[in-house]
Amino acid sequence: MPESTIKVNSLSFTALMDGPPEGELVILLHGFPENSRQWAAHVAALAEAGFLAVAVDQRGYSPGARPADVTAYRMPYLVRDVLDVADALGADRFHLVGHDWGGSVAWCTAFASPGRIATLTSFSTPHPRAFADAVREGSQAVPDYHRTFTPDGAEAMLRNGLAWIRNALGSAVPVDHVQEYVTRLSDPGALRAALSWFAAKDPADVAIGPVEVPSLYVWSDGDPVVRRRTAELTAKWVTGPYQFVALEGTGHWISEEAPEATARLVVEHVRRHRPASCRTPTPPQPATG
Repeated sequence: MPESTIKVNSLSFTALMDGPPEGELVILLHGFPENSRQWAAHVAALAEAGFLAVAVDQRGYSPGARPADVTAYRMPYLVRDVLDVADALGADRFHLVGHDWGGSVAWCTAFASPGRIATLTSFSTPHPRAFADAVREGSQAVPDYHRTFTPDGAEAMLRNGLAWIRNALGSAVPVDHVQEYVTRLSDPGALRAALSWFAAKDPADVAIGPVEVPSLYVWSDGDPVVRRRTAELTAKWVTGPYQFVALEGTGHWISEEAPEATARLVVEHVRRHRPASCRTPTPPQPATG
């Protein structure tokens, strides 16, 4: 699948792109420590279904979009990146899919700009307020690693040969995907930028309200962090059409552990809630060299 480059102001995002130029745009956002490769199966399935699918290497993961300042990775900037990418592709409205950190960005984007988002799909990540509700009632623990992942910790992680990342992904993620993630994050600047997402996290940035766009939330019972109660509370924070799917026997890396099943869910969801019209996107030229 060819890699393309999307230029937005002073930033340049790399992306996997496939599908007819006239197709409705679907933007897919990866999590940590992955990149756009995690969506390879979904990009292919969406393209086959007639959509223009674009999986973006987000801020910090794209070499041309890697600010040095940690505050540049706060949620408002990440949300703005999504909207700017859609603008660069000529789409007034688009479908949005996210996993892990990408899921957080997707929820916040759907709340901030509901008129732009045709549908929302989140894998693993619940609505931020559902997570906060569950923590408050004592049914959800706050993961400790979020406090230990700092940009300054990148050097220690690199010295260990990125063993934490290899162990976290384990055998659930395809070997070639794991190798690509490790290879890309072996660049000290890339790993530091990826960890800046955690350091820049501000609770105020995700204190969003109910989401009104048609939403699909896919949770897995093997997720080591998000508990079922938290997942179920997400329904309280969606006022538009809502579908909750609980996958059994699947861990956190949903899109790569069950690529065919989850790709089918995404295609069905975007088809079910297709907007009456979308501007025809104009894709950028594939990167050369």
